[in-house]
Amino acid sequence: MKGRADEGGTTGRGGEGARGRGGESVAGSKYALRPMEFSGLKTVPLQARGGKVRVADFARVYQKGGGVGGWLDALPRILAGDSLRAVVSAIAAARARGRAIVWGLGGHVIKCGLAPVLADLMHRGYATAFAMNGAASIHDFEIALAGQTSEDVEAVLPDGRFGAAEETGREMNEAIAAGDRDGLGMGEALGRRLDAIANPEFASASLLLAAWRAATPVTVHVAIGTDTPHMHPAVDAAAIGSTTHRDFRLLCSLVAGLDNGGVYLNVGSAVVLPEVFLKAVSAVRNLGHPLAGFTTVNLDFLQHYRPRLNVVERPHAGSGGAGYALTGHHELLVPLLAACLIEKEP
Repeated sequence: MKGRADEGGTTGRGGEGARGRGGESVAGSKYALRPMEFSGLKTVPLQARGGKVRVADFARVYQKGGGVGGWLDALPRILAGDSLRAVVSAIAAARARGRAIVWGLGGHVIKCGLAPVLADLMHRGYATAFAMNGAASIHDFEIALAGQTSEDVEAVLPDGRFGAAEETGREMNEAIAAGDRDGLGMGEALGRRLDAIANPEFASASLLLAAWRAATPVTVHVAIGTDTPHMHPAVDAAAIGSTTHRDFRLLCSLVAGLDNGGVYLNVGSAVVLPEVFLKAVSAVRNLGHPLAGFTTVNLDFLQHYRPRLNVVERPHAGSGGAGYALTGHHELLVPLLAACLIEKEP
């Protein structure tokens, strides 16, 4: 016996037949459901709907001779264009109000030659302190001694020469041990040693040395085993732990100065400094210091998990303020940010 499908119907569930819901014929389909009919969908006028992007926010064509300030003003008032302007304004306002401006630096920031730019920002008042991970301090220390840094790891790792530079390990470890005896943090201890031993030809390229001579705080935050001096025969593990912990406590004092208008920038550290910064924020608040209404910024060529949460988002939960993420190469973004700040000066 022939089924109803041979008579132009379907054998679909519910006995809807070839017409299904809404009445459109689907004679060629085996499916019980048919495409939804849109004829009754309600629309709204485009002007009434509105939009998050408006022509008034579009980029303006750069005019020759406009300079960095003209370029900044010409950026779209959308996404990163707006974020860059907001960061420039926040740093300029922090300087004007005498609030803390703390730059957290990963190793690549120093490796790609930005110490002179950062030192100039310090002298202009756009950096009141620096926090470094261990890599940043090593690269800066080597630059001050020899005018060069950054090993060819693949070439020297096979025979164990990686991280075995004599002067780096000996001088940094001796500086840290001496600093610990004198009650200094690691950053101050390294700057003090460089003032005595830096090669005059390269001394001006060292941020550690420039900051020490200007009495600008530098804190260095290390994890044992992450840095090459930790494997040198001269290592004093107790001194490393003591001086980097002293620097963590100093960073907490610096972070307290962010309240009500300060700025913290994490530049090129994906793990250590974002974790250290978040603990400093918590310690400051735990001890009863007010900490709200400040700005945080993450600058990197990748936006990683910890900087996004620990720098851009979490510090502002329930406390106001704002966090920004700017994505790009350090060797472009940092000089660009510096140029924007300098261009805004009277």
